[in-house]
Amino acid sequence: MKHTYELSATVREVHGKGASRRLRRLNDSVPAIVYGGEAEPQSIQIHHKDVLKALQHEGFYSHILTLHLDGKPVKAVLKDIQRHPYKPRIMHMDFQRITGKEKIHMHVPVHYINEEKSQGVKDGGVISHYHKELEVVCMPDKLPEFFEVDLSNLNIGDVVHLKAVKVPKGVELVLLNQGEDPAIAAIHMPRVVEEEVAPAAVEAEVVAEGETPAEGSETPAAE
Repeated sequence: MKHTYELSATVREVHGKGASRRLRRLNDSVPAIVYGGEAEPQSIQIHHKDVLKALQHEGFYSHILTLHLDGKPVKAVLKDIQRHPYKPRIMHMDFQRITGKEKIHMHVPVHYINEEKSQGVKDGGVISHYHKELEVVCMPDKLPEFFEVDLSNLNIGDVVHLKAVKVPKGVELVLLNQGEDPAIAAIHMPRVVEEEVAPAAVEAEVVAEGETPAEGSETPAAE
């Protein structure tokens, strides 16, 4: 069963960087824009606390959302989010309206399951994940919540490619459409990193063994 995501928003009449700064500081709100469909782009604002709460859910980034814009529901998807470089603050958000009449491009999360059951892991192998999400194109009502990749049958040296992902009918993987089939996961033995010994330590050890004359000493001439 799909989770539903809803946010209350209001129309933002004042624009510009200065207005956005005041909006964040005085109203504790996030400036945003919703565009696409048959309507003109519209500037909106959303309470920051509501945004932070919504962003805790993985599905918020890839699901169709409902923006209650001054009480009127608008179907949309999150297309971009700007964060403060070091504060837990959302600076701006972009939403695209969904009409249901045209395909959309979205990034869908990948869930890797049953790693602990694979023989490769039992033999001491380590699994690497190369893709945490995959770009898809589909009609809005076909958008999957996530992709599930079962790793239970992997052995050491095995690689899982994109073609192995089970895709619902009506959903296309963009990379496959472009003729690519990259590895999305692989299992391998952990690399052993040899500890490097500093040159000075090696030299000191050699001198201690008497294999090299001490600094300043002369080498006896050959008889």
